Amino acid sequence: MNSSLEQSFVSQLKEHQNIIHKICRLYTSDEDAHKDLFQEITIQLWKAFPQFRGEAKFTTWAYRVALNTAITLYRKKTKSINTIEFDSKLHRFTHDEYNYEEEEQIKLLYKAVHQLNDIEKALVFMYLEDKDYTEIAETLGISEVNARVKMNRIKGKLKRIVNP
Repeated sequence: MNSSLEQSFVSQLKEHQNIIHKICRLYTSDEDAHKDLFQEITIQLWKAFPQFRGEAKFTTWAYRVALNTAITLYRKKTKSINTIEFDSKLHRFTHDEYNYEEEEQIKLLYKAVHQLNDIEKALVFMYLEDKDYTEIAETLGISEVNARVKMNRIKGKLKRIVNP
């Protein structure tokens, strides 16, 4: 691959890495698993980047790849992840440490969200990221009406989990 493609990828990844961290937080329960999933999502984004045509926003495309990677890996319940080398030093790419000292309310929300199924988690994540239902539907491959209905049901489910 050419260096401008690599530079573009690294630039986009640096700018939007918090998206990946948030997805990792949804689908993992400890720091090591978080780091492993972050690495695997980064690799899958890198592998798919040459096919990214820019028809959707980078973030929409990254959500789709990241969520599909997380869902696929954690449905398999596997701890061994095959990786390829990615020389971050070559690009002077630094990994921003994710702050695990979240406020109690956020911890409660994550605890409740962990009880949802994979698709529900993805929908909640995108909703909390202030994505509109059109983008949520496009990313998850469902209709906009279906996304709205599912989100309303999930809100009720989360209320029952948090306030039994």
